[in-house]
Order: sequence, then structure tokens, then C-alpha cells
Amino acid sequence: MRLESSTRTPVLRTINLTKELPLGAETVRILRGISLEIYKGERVGIIGPSGSGKTTLLGLMGGLDKPTSGKLEIDGIDIARLSESRLTELRNEKIGFVFQFFNLVPTLTALENVMLPIEFARKPKFNPRRRAAELLDLLGLKDRMHHRPNQLSGGQQQRVAIARALANNPPLLLADEPTGNLDTEAGKIVLQALMDVQREIGTTVVVVTHDARIANQMERVLTLLDGQLVTQAEAYV
Repeated sequence: MRLESSTRTPVLRTINLTKELPLGAETVRILRGISLEIYKGERVGIIGPSGSGKTTLLGLMGGLDKPTSGKLEIDGIDIARLSESRLTELRNEKIGFVFQFFNLVPTLTALENVMLPIEFARKPKFNPRRRAAELLDLLGLKDRMHHRPNQLSGGQQQRVAIARALANNPPLLLADEPTGNLDTEAGKIVLQALMDVQREIGTTVVVVTHDARIANQMERVLTLLDGQLVTQAEAYV
């Protein structure tokens, strides 16, 4: 049985979050007062048609952009009010990112790519090489640790990207269409790896997706339409 939200502290909370962009003489409202809470260990999907604001919302959640108004808290910290240097530190400590395109450093091995966030951390929590090896092993890549990205399949590269995102054991993992650049079989493998490692580590996962297979693996699905949150459906009871 799941705990009621009132008994839990949210990992992520937004209050009346808006995002507007100038377009010539007009202003485009991309997000219109989004308020939500996401809790420790949850798997949450964000769905909606193209242009609904999904990727913009994920970017705000990750501190990659700043809202026009409203609050966005990660572990109780309003990240919109942080300096750029403190925000960079917070992203490395508390937020992992997985993108549609893998964004691995091409000259580094899988192991070295996963080690990077730990080496950049202000106060490293792990031995970089040991932690990277453990995560790659957990994701089924023990025999590919010393391969560079061009020696790996797309699915293997995405699993390396997931390991890198989890390197500093962040409380929040954000994924933007993580299977969107993969064929069906590779997508299944990546999805299963993501679910397995999430259950093992307990990280909160938020995924923007058009993929019904991913949405069906989430505990809760948020639907955006025209920049507004229109439903928050529980996937199971």
C-alpha cells in the first residue's frame, strides 16, 4: 500500500509555475500555473501532445532554465533563486539527466563517462572508478566498461547515460524521451534497465515520453495540455 502524500515530504514541488517567452511583439505562454508534488521513490510520467510544454517543464525541474514566475523546489530548495554557481552544484548533487540523444563524451570510455560527475562534485560521495563500475555492472555493461561510445550500440550508450545520471546518487532522475532515439528492441532493454536500477537504488524518476510502454511502467502519469496540468492519474493502487 502506498503512503498518502500528506505523510511524505516531496522531492520536487512546483507552485503556480509559469514560463513565458517573447515572440516579436507578443508573449507566448508555454506553462500556465503548474502546481504538483513528486515524492521519494516515485516513478512519474509526463505525457501530452507536441507543444504542450512537457520538455519545458522538465527543463525547469532540472534547473536548465528559470521560470517566469512561481516556485520550484528540489529537496525544499527554491532553485529559481539560486546563483548560477550554486545551481550548477545542486544539479550535480541532486539531479540526474537522461536525454534522447546520449550526450556521451566520445573520447572517453563508458567507465570514464560515468566517473565524470563524481570527479566534478564539490564533495564527492564515492570513489569515482568503483562507483562507475558498480553502476555499469548493475546496468548489464560489465563487459563494455572500457569501450568508447562509437564502439557501443545505441541502447548500450543510453544505459551508460543512465549510469552517468545516477553517479552521484541524486534524489531525482529526469529523463526526456529516453527511448526516442532507439529501435523497439533496444528501447525495451533500456526501459527494463531503467526500471530495474530505479527499484534497486530508489531514485525518484520523472520521464517525459510519447512511448506508451514507458507510461505504463510509471506509478503516476501527469498529462499536460496547452501548458496546463489537466490530469494526475495513478497508474495503480
